[in-house]
Amino acid sequence: MGRGSRVSYLYDAEVGNYNYGYDHCMKPFRIRMAHSIIASYGLDRKMTMIQPPRATAREMTRFHTDDYIEYLQRVTPELAELMPSYNECFLPPLDCPPFDGVYEFCSISAGGSIAGAKRINHGDADIVVNWAGGLHHAKKDAASGFCYVNDIVLAILELLRYHQRVVYLDIDVHHGDGVEEAFYTTDRVMSVSLHQFGNFFPGTGDVNDVGVERGKHYAVNAPLREGISDDAYQFVFRRVMRDVMETFRPGAVLMQCGTDSLSGDRLGCFNLSMKGHAACVEFMKSFNVPLFCVGGGGYTIRNVARTWAYETAVLLGETVSPSMPYNDYYEFFGPEYLLDVPPSNRTDMNTRKQLEQLCTDIHEHLRHVGHAPSVQMQDVPQDWPDQDTDTDTEDDGGNRKHRHVRDLAD
Repeated sequence: MGRGSRVSYLYDAEVGNYNYGYDHCMKPFRIRMAHSIIASYGLDRKMTMIQPPRATAREMTRFHTDDYIEYLQRVTPELAELMPSYNECFLPPLDCPPFDGVYEFCSISAGGSIAGAKRINHGDADIVVNWAGGLHHAKKDAASGFCYVNDIVLAILELLRYHQRVVYLDIDVHHGDGVEEAFYTTDRVMSVSLHQFGNFFPGTGDVNDVGVERGKHYAVNAPLREGISDDAYQFVFRRVMRDVMETFRPGAVLMQCGTDSLSGDRLGCFNLSMKGHAACVEFMKSFNVPLFCVGGGGYTIRNVARTWAYETAVLLGETVSPSMPYNDYYEFFGPEYLLDVPPSNRTDMNTRKQLEQLCTDIHEHLRHVGHAPSVQMQDVPQDWPDQDTDTDTEDDGGNRKHRHVRDLAD
């Protein structure tokens, strides 16, 4: 996809108003900072800007349980203090606090990802961007790792309605466990995660974790050691993703672009530069398959904003000056005021021999998949019912029934 690609950019300005807590690492404000840089370069005028509708509870329960979403709608910091044991059933207290407006924040993130998937499904865009998405740890019935509603799973469920096969790609420093788990038993979604492994949250994502049942060998994990450099990361990334794309031949790719894999992140221990991180985005763009990029982790917020702004330019095929134009948050980027995140001199604990063996192991797993068959012609499916229309079916006991993840993934 070159400069002529149709790019849709989803953004709700209120996303930066929400606050996990003064001492919490996750800062939704970083999304507003990235948008300010994007606008300062004039990139907003080169793509379709959309303020997406916010996700409804019914849309969220296409994956999440009713009880969990109902709790998110009701919870406040005061309520959680009154019922600490009940709160901990849904929200791990340190990582996922019940901050003011948590449900509204989730509705913005999830709404953008659902709307973005629809843009791809309806042929309205070749590339879609939602930096407010990418909350990959959230589980079906609970929050995890700063993530409350798994917008990625909701977006993939939407993509599966029009696309027989979808690749989920995760370059966050943490394993994309919530998304992998959601599709662990299906052969319609291939999840690929490159992440730090070994005494590091969430502790999953071994190379031999490959899926089960029909999904066996459709989960691809590349566990890496701390300090990995641009060159070493690209060595693994390009070999693995070329193998995945040639073998699985997806109709769409959803790419989680978590920036805690950058050098200097407050939580991550990788050593990627901004341009090394963006090279992954550029490589995936080269396959000319509909591409949906979402955000994710990233806890040194000035570097998060720089990188997502630069990757927006990459997706547009635009060259931007390294000297940052004046923007609303210009003072955050001093004293150099550059659109750049350089690597450090940190030691790379990954050896070439280990990385070659990792690529070999993944290649062997993918050999069991075989090449995907051509998809037969089929009718275009109807869209989900309008969010305000009560068309859910009921069982004999009068209870609402939702389409389950397995209904679309099978």
